[in-house]
Amino acid sequence: MASATLLLPARSRLTGALPVAIGQALARADAGHGEAGERAQLRRHFQLVPDHWPVAALTRSLDAGDAALSSWLRADPAYIVPDINGARLMAYGEALALAEEDARQLLPALQPLFGDFGCPIDAPHPWRWYLRLPKDARLPEFAEPETALGDDLADHLPEGDVGRRWRALLTEAQVILHQHPWNAQRVAQGKPAINSLWFWGAGAAPGSVRTSHRQVKSHDPLLQALSKAAGVESRDGDAVDALVDLRHLRSLQTLVGEVLPPLLDEIRSRQLGTLDLDFEDGALYTLRRGQRWRLWRRPLPVLAA
Repeated sequence: MASATLLLPARSRLTGALPVAIGQALARADAGHGEAGERAQLRRHFQLVPDHWPVAALTRSLDAGDAALSSWLRADPAYIVPDINGARLMAYGEALALAEEDARQLLPALQPLFGDFGCPIDAPHPWRWYLRLPKDARLPEFAEPETALGDDLADHLPEGDVGRRWRALLTEAQVILHQHPWNAQRVAQGKPAINSLWFWGAGAAPGSVRTSHRQVKSHDPLLQALSKAAGVESRDGDAVDALVDLRHLRSLQTLVGEVLPPLLDEIRSRQLGTLDLDFEDGALYTLRRGQRWRLWRRPLPVLAA
């Protein structure tokens, strides 16, 4: 029988009272708890061999199709703002409203620096820039940009002797970008300057990616890349035997008023055998038709514990 899995944001982002019918269905469901966080959430549905998480190589395969040739590191365009204590990462990648012209203007100034460093830079996608690395390159730990947004850069830069070289490289790139006339033009147009890069997601492409889902509905590039690597269709269509990405939801009403009711109707009519809800904070619910007899369970009043 068909099944569906919904990837959902943390419950703290979906506040408000639950309708009785939805609260009742969740109270009667099989509940569990996994590790919190975006990476842990995706790893519940995709298994990589070897077991690592090379975001750059995965999205490179989606963007350019040549990920198997090297190791990769994302060098996403970023906007930092200096303050009294240092500088803060305010935006990166897609949030900067980048176009192909931005890469055409800025990359030629950066290419000699990164070429001399032994890691050529290119941009097959306007807001996903890449460094090509030797497969045996020694790399420090790089922080994911989402963890650094709004924070002082110094708290998230790579550490140690190897990290020192990358910090120096970043400083040189920032100088080049700060002085580039294209950024003055962006600022004059009311756009944020591209005055830094963010290194993250290092690694080589996995040997294999597996998932139990037969199709995926998502606009997220990483999830699309994982689906492609697993040989699964990523498309908009019927949510049958599918992983459906709804992590963008910020309205409880959308979830309980538009998304869940028709799926619960399909469970009652036996069109859908299982509905799994996977929240980013680790909360897990599995809903099936037979649970309707758990009459002793009181409806949940809200999502968050």
